[in-house]
Amino acid sequence: MNCGFVALIGRPNVGKSTLMNHLLKQKISITSRKPQTTRHRILGINTTEAGQAVYMDTPGMHKNEKKALNRYLNRTAETTLQGVDVIVWLIDGLSWHEYDEAIFKKLEQAGLPVILAVNKVDKVKDKDAILRFFAEARHRFPFEHLIPISALKKTNLEQLESLIFELLPESGLIYPEDQITDRPERFLAAEIIREKLTRRLGDELPYELTVEIERYEEKFGITKIYAIIWVERPTQKNIVIGKQGEMLKKVGTDARHDIEKLIGQKVYLQLWVKVKKGWSDNERALQSLGFND
Repeated sequence: MNCGFVALIGRPNVGKSTLMNHLLKQKISITSRKPQTTRHRILGINTTEAGQAVYMDTPGMHKNEKKALNRYLNRTAETTLQGVDVIVWLIDGLSWHEYDEAIFKKLEQAGLPVILAVNKVDKVKDKDAILRFFAEARHRFPFEHLIPISALKKTNLEQLESLIFELLPESGLIYPEDQITDRPERFLAAEIIREKLTRRLGDELPYELTVEIERYEEKFGITKIYAIIWVERPTQKNIVIGKQGEMLKKVGTDARHDIEKLIGQKVYLQLWVKVKKGWSDNERALQSLGFND
């Protein structure tokens, strides 16, 4: 059998998390239309008859390194390339972005098999444009493996998965066959809460927002979760709480439902919103909030 590590790389909001969830046939990585939703390296394990692919979802690679949080996200994405066997490089649609050139240089230095996956092709009406784009890509970069996909519509995902397993080395299982991630439930609960905040708040969502699980305990068949939503300014706190606490209540209901589905039992969820001024540009604060993987 073929087993190994697969890095999912690309700019922010190109569909890496959606792709990993569909390849795993289970939701591990949170998704939203908001760029940079993924902030940590998320590992998802897919064991099949062909072998075991250990997918590593990463934060989107981008140029903005003004804040400590942005620098952390780029470091996380780049260090993921170390120790992997195959790289799946996702791009959005049929257009190159200036930072795609910088990403390519990093991938070229890695010296690993790269699959260029052109995502969201379901939105392209002119299918000949896909062929022209691939011809241009082959001319610009020495890609051996190119494939058009739609992570959302699941187009060509079986072909992509087959190609990934072909490129993985022969090896025994890396993780137990029933394991699907290396992240604990506590971490996944925090991510679900952040996803619901992202979906409920939309454009109002403060970028400087994170979730910390203060307590996570199971008693008498109920999992009790006490979580703090950290923002940087009092005005952001008001946005998250909403009028008469309605927004926070909706977020809590949404998150509790998904966490119960994830862990398979009743959940009591308590949320607080607190202000920690300048946390996203403070290395020590980032470490205390779990940005250290």
